[in-house]
Amino acid sequence: MTAEVSEFHYGMITPIAAYLMAFLGSVLALRCTTRSIGRGRGEKKLGWLALGAISLGCGIWTMHFIAMIGFSVDGALVSYDAGQTVLSLFVCIAVVAVGVFLVGYRGSGPLTLGTAGVITGIGVAAMHYLGMAAVNTAGAVHYDTTVVVLSVVIAVVAATAALWAAVSISTVWATIGAGLVMGAAVSAMHYTGMAAVSVHVTQMQTGGQSSTSLLAFLLVMLAGPVAALIVAGAIVMFDPEVVGGQPDWNSTNQHPEPVGSRHYTS
Repeated sequence: MTAEVSEFHYGMITPIAAYLMAFLGSVLALRCTTRSIGRGRGEKKLGWLALGAISLGCGIWTMHFIAMIGFSVDGALVSYDAGQTVLSLFVCIAVVAVGVFLVGYRGSGPLTLGTAGVITGIGVAAMHYLGMAAVNTAGAVHYDTTVVVLSVVIAVVAATAALWAAVSISTVWATIGAGLVMGAAVSAMHYTGMAAVSVHVTQMQTGGQSSTSLLAFLLVMLAGPVAALIVAGAIVMFDPEVVGGQPDWNSTNQHPEPVGSRHYTS
């Protein structure tokens, strides 16, 4: 029989918390990418882009699994495969890194941006459905193909917009605004994907809502990515050039004053 599926077992707490994590990851990624501009191809550029990719990847993945805390199946206990859950995290960071490094090193030309957006968007969608594949219930999970395709399209559009913003926006307020939009887009992709889900339960069980052990498992899984976001946030907060959006290359790469125009006094 088809069981009733809910995404809001704890009300609006999980959607709001999930959105805030997506927003945080997006803002940190934007600031880190801004910091990489003008760094040539050296280690500093590599470091800032890597930190940006980790921030965005962890923000997206954390958003997904915080939202999944609210996932419940009436008449079935829900559990997760730990290996697949961790794998989905690495997949998310890896595909986001591909997109961030492409635009970080090659700019935001239409071909580069389109390629990076498609790769990253499909990868984020793959992370979502790989995470869903880790779900175990007393039945079979089915998907509406049309809604799945829509969720992938949303992921690609969101990823493309995020990558464009990463190399096109530099001021703090613009970054916050872009982060708000990106967080909403990531959340929309997740809940669109979840709208495609139906569960056919083979054996009804009592207490089918999210259990304490499931909540504990997800919180343990979230600890690492949340810690990574906290560390990234600390690095950004203590770097005034990132916060202020004024990379030091602005001052060092100014056109030198012509020698003939210098004035000397005795």
